[in-house]
Amino acid sequence: MRTTTVSERERHEQASETLARLEREFTGESLFAQPGTGRREVVVARDLTRVYGKGDAAVHALAGVDIDITEGRLTAIMGPSGSGKSTLMHILAGLDQPTGGRVSIDGVEITRLKEKKLTQLRRDKIGFIFQSFNLLATLTADENIVLPLSLARRRADEAWRRTVIEAVGLQDRLTHRPAELSGGQQQRVAVARALITRPAVLFADEPTGNLDSRTGGEVLDLLRRSVDEFGQTVIMVTHDANAASIADRVVFLKDGRIELDEDRMTRDAIYDTIKNLEVPR
Repeated sequence: MRTTTVSERERHEQASETLARLEREFTGESLFAQPGTGRREVVVARDLTRVYGKGDAAVHALAGVDIDITEGRLTAIMGPSGSGKSTLMHILAGLDQPTGGRVSIDGVEITRLKEKKLTQLRRDKIGFIFQSFNLLATLTADENIVLPLSLARRRADEAWRRTVIEAVGLQDRLTHRPAELSGGQQQRVAVARALITRPAVLFADEPTGNLDSRTGGEVLDLLRRSVDEFGQTVIMVTHDANAASIADRVVFLKDGRIELDEDRMTRDAIYDTIKNLEVPR
């Protein structure tokens, strides 16, 4: 009878494989999965508060917000003026610190990160689209698109770069500087810049605010395509019912709290909800 022995190296490899399997099962996707969907939660926020000022002059911009953002979906955040929607976006994106509570992005709690680590996380895991485009005037469209990679000293994946540029329709505008582009083209550059790093989550702050209705519609189509075709996770703050109507989910804030959280809604239903929220309590 022949006896088979297992070497120390083989035992080590088997143990490593078992540990890796257990880590995948009990962390990562399984830890942040939404029950019944197989999708994980990319952004998780618990008991967020944000207070500006002190004493009688204190303003409670957020008053205990809990929210989970599922991957591969477009979530719109809405609310009357002063509802806290911009404050919420800034805290979720790591641009502002909450007075209380915590936020995790892609499994990393950002509310306890030092500034250097937080800057790196924003660069690696977050994409931004702003109302004012925020392009560098001295750079070409192509240079603006790959700027996040340049700052990180990373080379662009050429196949992905071409995919993104074709998706936003900028093939014939790459050598133009922002002043030579229309508002819609500048926002397309901003969308491509946000997508180029394949971020865990993309934040869009009133992305159609400076655009006419036709051009704004084109930008919204791009955001919708980024979700449907690329699996991108998008959080969009907007006051525009038409913009919010393309979202998979609409979250309404009032007085720093989540007042309503609904799946896809029509433009008219969103408009009526906002009107009702504008009525004082």
